[in-house]
Amino acid sequence: MIRIGKIVATHALQGAMVMTHIVGNAKWLKKGDALMLEMHKGSYIPFFVENCKANNDEEYIVNLEETVSMEAARRLIGKHVYVNEDVLGKFAKNSPLLWMGFKVIDKNKGELGIVDDMMQTPTQWIAQMNYKGKEVLIPLVAQTIEGIDLKKKTLHLDLPEGLLEVYL
Repeated sequence: MIRIGKIVATHALQGAMVMTHIVGNAKWLKKGDALMLEMHKGSYIPFFVENCKANNDEEYIVNLEETVSMEAARRLIGKHVYVNEDVLGKFAKNSPLLWMGFKVIDKNKGELGIVDDMMQTPTQWIAQMNYKGKEVLIPLVAQTIEGIDLKKKTLHLDLPEGLLEVYL
């Protein structure tokens, strides 16, 4: 599962909710898709989309099955939303924000760590992670990305020699 967003507010009186997301596209969510809400740390409950409408590329108004009142929807505010990789399909490859939590594997050094955060600059995305106890920033440009495996949650890179040593 990939964390894609959060329930941030109720909408109207019939249990609709505002869900923000980081997919960067308003066409990925469809009726019948399962959204996994993290009800408690490490405890995920599936909710099926009954209806959804994109406000923009970062926000949906969603109705979930069995959430038919404002009170029921209010209990879900603040919950993190996860989806299976299959739901995102082609959109995950185009949105580096979805790579948070992915394992970084360098072609020469092997496993480096887990992506903790992503930042966007005007020219590229940058992954933040811990490497040998230090916070490092890794530029994610076409020349360094060898592949992305959504199922295994791995990001395969070919980093320039000496990049990581700058931090040590």
